[in-house]
Amino acid sequence: METLVLGSGIVGSAAAWDLVRRGHHVTVADADLDSAQRVGSLVGAESVEVDVADRTQVTALLNRADIVVSAVPYRYGADVAVAAIDAETHYLDFGGNPTVVAEQRKLDDLARSRGLMIVPDCGLAPGLANVLAQDLIDSADSSPIESIQLRVGALPQVPTGTLGYQLAFSADGLINEYAEPCEVLERGAYSTVGPLTRFEDIDWEGWGPLEAFSTAGGTSTMCERNLGRVTNLEYKTLRFPGHGKTFRALYEMGMFDQSLRDYSGQSMSPRAVLIDALNMSLPSGAPDLVLVRVWRTTADTTVGYQIEDTTTDGISALARTTAFPATALADLISRGDVLRPGVLSMVDAVLASELMPELSAVGIKAVAF
Repeated sequence: METLVLGSGIVGSAAAWDLVRRGHHVTVADADLDSAQRVGSLVGAESVEVDVADRTQVTALLNRADIVVSAVPYRYGADVAVAAIDAETHYLDFGGNPTVVAEQRKLDDLARSRGLMIVPDCGLAPGLANVLAQDLIDSADSSPIESIQLRVGALPQVPTGTLGYQLAFSADGLINEYAEPCEVLERGAYSTVGPLTRFEDIDWEGWGPLEAFSTAGGTSTMCERNLGRVTNLEYKTLRFPGHGKTFRALYEMGMFDQSLRDYSGQSMSPRAVLIDALNMSLPSGAPDLVLVRVWRTTADTTVGYQIEDTTTDGISALARTTAFPATALADLISRGDVLRPGVLSMVDAVLASELMPELSAVGIKAVAF
């Protein structure tokens, strides 16, 4: 199976490692050839240089692949998905931006006509957490489901500084989650709420106390999919206490604004200034953990799943839990065990019963409660 990984960062390199482990012939592509070659030599993959903004280059590269796992910034998602369909290549990405996913969903008829799976939102959340939450919905009896709740966080094992956070993926992606409207189901109706709101305290044995607050993208397509079936559905991010309200203050001060301003003769946006500051100041590379808790509440029961994952074999917990759901799905597609053509979110592309055995093999296990 010829599999292309676009992007050789933290998540892309983990994806390449797992795909090679699964027996795929992998090519890692990046605008930074040195980075692609470094990852390729570490995991046993080929490496090439590509400008992901150049449709001709991307399509030519995709013509050599059966499946592409895209780990490039979300803003390229729609264009790369189009190129994948042109090349008749199955496409998976890590999504997280509802606007981009909406553009990709417009390709559904074309993807179906060519027998291709185009699956954004294949990471941790959106991705793995949603598959577990959807399993709770699908396994319920016909009685009304009062609530589906998702709480997910990627955290340093030892918090430092006021933010209690390390930069585990791009600062741009982090601010995107903190800046966009958050989709929910509330009292049986679809709605959105502001980011960095609805704070709650979370007691997590061994890792708490924590805080949770609303962030964008985590519900993926679940609100639309389960309208009329679930009364309340909500996703919140987990952080160490104080983190969310600090970012809420920055949000209220206009530091997430993308319009250009003059800074001593330089034209920059407040968001660019903030992202630069985060890149310079936040630590990175220390052992991390990922916590996932999803649960279903009906009139008389509460049941759910919980995941605790930590840095393993030198691969961060966030890289593992983000990359490996996508690589597991890629392998299921390559083996012919899963083939559901169209533009699908992960909850429509794969069942928990199909995905979780694949992840258990690399130590990612969901414990029922």
